[in-house]
Amino acid sequence: MLFACWSTKGGSGTTVVAVALASLLARHGAGSLLVDLAGDVPAVLGMPEPDGPGIAGWLAAGDGVPADALPRLEVAGPGGVRVLPLGASVAPAGPRGDVLAALLGADPRPVIADCGTAPSGAARSVALAATHSILVVRPCFLALRKAGRSPVQPTVVVLVREPGRSLGAADVEAAVGAPVVAEVGFDVSVARAVDAGTLGQRLPRALQRSLRRVA
Repeated sequence: MLFACWSTKGGSGTTVVAVALASLLARHGAGSLLVDLAGDVPAVLGMPEPDGPGIAGWLAAGDGVPADALPRLEVAGPGGVRVLPLGASVAPAGPRGDVLAALLGADPRPVIADCGTAPSGAARSVALAATHSILVVRPCFLALRKAGRSPVQPTVVVLVREPGRSLGAADVEAAVGAPVVAEVGFDVSVARAVDAGTLGQRLPRALQRSLRRVA
């Protein structure tokens, strides 16, 4: 099963949601695969930046690199999560993005892809092919306006609540045409876990409760 987490605006919490979801799903079975298409996963997990090749290199190499080379790029993360790192600043566009999406969709493990902001290139291919296309969004008019125009359509929404906003879950659902299945409130324990690089090891309980319906 392929979960693609994406947003239309930076700072929405997409990577945090992707990491938390991968951690929850890993606990329910025999691990999970967390695919980093935005470049921020190692930092949020408190891992050193992988110094070997990653998805970007695999995509750029073209058909000369076989599909079965992809699992060899995985590195171990905390709590039974395997990480497929980006390996470069940007994953290139091209037909290999569709190949990547097909391979991730066929993986027997739960696969969670952090597709970043306004997915393009390979990230867009993965988001379009996902079983669950998860829009992570704040109740912000500009973000919702962009989401309504996005070529990637969400199947569900994770709403990151902000104090003082006048828009609620019903407004978000009407704007993007998908149900809000989880609402994540501001929690200082989540910010502290991200800053300390411990989010993948000890998920704050409030975040676990919020994302249980997604996992």
